[in-house]
This record gives sequence, structure tokens and C-alpha cells, in this order.
Amino acid sequence: MSKLLLILTLCTALVGCDFLEPKSAKEPVARVNDTYLYQEDIQALISENTTKQDSISIVANYIQRWATQQLLIDQANINLPQQQIEDYQGMVEEYRNDLFAEAYKGAIVSKLLDSTITNQEYTLFYQQNKENFTLKEEIYKLRYIHLDASFPTISETKQKLRRFNTEDVAALQDSSLEYKGANFNDSIWVKKETLLRQLPVIRTKESKVLKKATFSQLEDSLGVYLLKIEDVLSPNQTAPLQYIKPIIKEIILNKRTLELIKELEKDITKDAVKNKNFEVYTQK
Repeated sequence: MSKLLLILTLCTALVGCDFLEPKSAKEPVARVNDTYLYQEDIQALISENTTKQDSISIVANYIQRWATQQLLIDQANINLPQQQIEDYQGMVEEYRNDLFAEAYKGAIVSKLLDSTITNQEYTLFYQQNKENFTLKEEIYKLRYIHLDASFPTISETKQKLRRFNTEDVAALQDSSLEYKGANFNDSIWVKKETLLRQLPVIRTKESKVLKKATFSQLEDSLGVYLLKIEDVLSPNQTAPLQYIKPIIKEIILNKRTLELIKELEKDITKDAVKNKNFEVYTQK
């Protein structure tokens, strides 16, 4: 008896042979033709808090969806034109390569990108690109207090908010828990849309109220509003640096990111050539 015949006979007698049928360490839960779904593929579907009945339902539904998808894929491989299959495979491979490459570049950028921007850099970029920062809507600097209609010292509070010296600011801040709402930071520019959403009582009187250096006392069913408009900028005026700082930050960081990626791509190719991991063959 030849050696091959002896091996086949022994394998049959032992009901399986590791040499001919290597056993996978994975535990299959379903099969569609030559494609298997394994236990480890469905483990993430179930959490510790999922009931047994829900677990059974979730797994069963997943297996059905998986099987349907695999059957469709198998039929596509059989029935679609070969050229179309190859085109799709090429697109899948290209997408896979792009995904890995972008993930790696993102990891390098997050590690090496300097996200610190000095005031000098902000100012320089602003001065060089001022013409690109034109306002499309009105913006305001303001301070306000929203009081209950029965607040006992409205007149005194009004005087402090209007005058707003150092002592007034301290006194108003000390009493801020008694107010229904307030904003004392009048150095921040606010969009008109944001202001009207925050203080809708202004809407019917905005032509009178929303003027530079105007102080107003307004009332509605929710209480009394004391409002001082410090400054106003109109559409088509140049946006102030403080207002567009977040935009400038994004532009500068995007520019640094692109430069870092360009340098990475240049260095990785240069190192590959140096280490003989990349070469271009001359066409004969």
C-alpha cells in the first residue's frame, strides 16, 4: 500500500484528519456556501444588560441579514459581467487603501500638529486678509439684565448697569443670583439672530433699541429687561478680529495640517527610496 493511500485510510478510520481538514479555532454559527459567520463576529451585538430573549432575537435577525447579503454577493459574483466585478473590486481596494492612508495621516497629524496660535499670528493673518472678512449681518456688543417685574430695586440696578464702573460691576455680579438672566461681558460681539433669540422682547422694537450707545428698559409677560448696546457693526463692514478669531484659527490649523501631510508624504517616499523599499523600473 502506498504512503498516500495509507494516510487516506487512516484519516477515514479516525473520522477526520487534521492534515486534510484543518480545524479552525473559531466557532461558526452560520454558513452561506463557502463563507462562514463566526461566534466572535456577533459578540459585540450583545451587551451584559441584554435579556436572553432579546439576545436571541438580535442574533437571529443579524444572521438572517448576513445570510441575505452573502447570498446576494455570491449571486452577483456569478451573474454580473466579469469586467463590472473587477471594476467594483478595484473601487473597494482603492477605498480600503485611502481609508488606511488617511487614518495614518490623521494619527500623525494629531500627534505632531502644533495647535498653539499666538496673538501676533492672529493679528498678522487678520491684517493680511482683512478684505476677506466682510460681515454678512449686524453684530452687537451689549450688556443686559432680566429681572422679575416685582424686583425691589429696579431703578438702582438700572443706574448701575448704565454707569457700569468698577464698583457697579462688582455690585451687579454679587447680586446676579437674584436676576432671571444677565450678561455683563460687553466686549464680545453677538450676532443679531442670536440676540433676538435670547431676548425676543426686542423684536417689535429693534429699530429703536438696537442702536449704538442706546440704553433701554423693556417689559413683557416674563419680566423687565435692562439693555445697553455698546457698539454696532453693520453688514459689509469689516468684521473685527475678536469676532472672527475662531475662523482664523480653523484656517491656520488647516494650513498647518496640509503642510504637515505634504511633508509626511515627501519624507516617507524619500526614506523608502533611500532604504530601497521603493523603486521605479525603467521600461525597456
